[in-house]
Amino acid sequence: MAHTLATELGPIGVWQMALTGDDGALTPELLDGARELEQLGYGALWLGGSPRVRQAEPLLAATSSLRIATGITSIWDEDAAIAAQDFAELNERHDNRFVLGLGVSHAALAGERYRRPYSTMVDYLNALDEAPRPVPADRRVLAALGPRMLELSRDRAAGAHPYLVTVEHTARARATLGPDALLAPELKLVVDTDLARARETARAYLGGYLQLPNYTRNLERLGFTEEDFAGGGSDRLLSEVFALGDVDAIRRRTDAFLAAGADHLTLQVVTERVGQEVPLATFRALAPALID
Repeated sequence: MAHTLATELGPIGVWQMALTGDDGALTPELLDGARELEQLGYGALWLGGSPRVRQAEPLLAATSSLRIATGITSIWDEDAAIAAQDFAELNERHDNRFVLGLGVSHAALAGERYRRPYSTMVDYLNALDEAPRPVPADRRVLAALGPRMLELSRDRAAGAHPYLVTVEHTARARATLGPDALLAPELKLVVDTDLARARETARAYLGGYLQLPNYTRNLERLGFTEEDFAGGGSDRLLSEVFALGDVDAIRRRTDAFLAAGADHLTLQVVTERVGQEVPLATFRALAPALID
């Protein structure tokens, strides 16, 4: 089932918060950037954060072959019936290039709505299946970290889109998913030859994520401790959840994730302006090394 989607996505995609825009409104510069990323050979653009399905429309309209995915749509924010209808309309207009990424988000973001996340995800998938215009399982992926959600990704979706993970997690996820389901982890990059400065940039961004229990519990399963979460992350943690350094160092890290079982790696370049821009110059410099 997922082999077709993996082929469509290709090995390397782009994941950036700025691609979501303000209520889906993107500047002409961002749309031009999307077209350039397409020309450079990146296979997919992932709208970071918690975008609604319809927010993918501008990027789909601006490009001709790129797959556009939500990374991820929160099941607490988007009614399943609306998601299914918008999914169908987007794919009708844009050659079936939209992929629906779904997740349960976090209690701190969803508030009182955050109850029984696994069961609610099952109910949401049921609603997508039963909608007047159903969302096919092979066009949806789940933000899965733990074993149960990974199994659900295997059984009820094309596969998994894990966020803030390591090479070891990728290998474990592949073992759970089996050989056929899609595995498309996100990987953060800081491209900087000054390693101390790269770590400083990484810590400034990672600190907020380390306040979210869904992530820290998963990292604890991988052997990290509270000491690793202090101060924006230990050197050991940074070296596992980021790719830091020059282009060659980035290539070695992406190769490691792909060798561990990832079909498609979604790259998030982290800079001081993360969330405000898509760092095209960096993606331009990376393309010859990462895209065959």
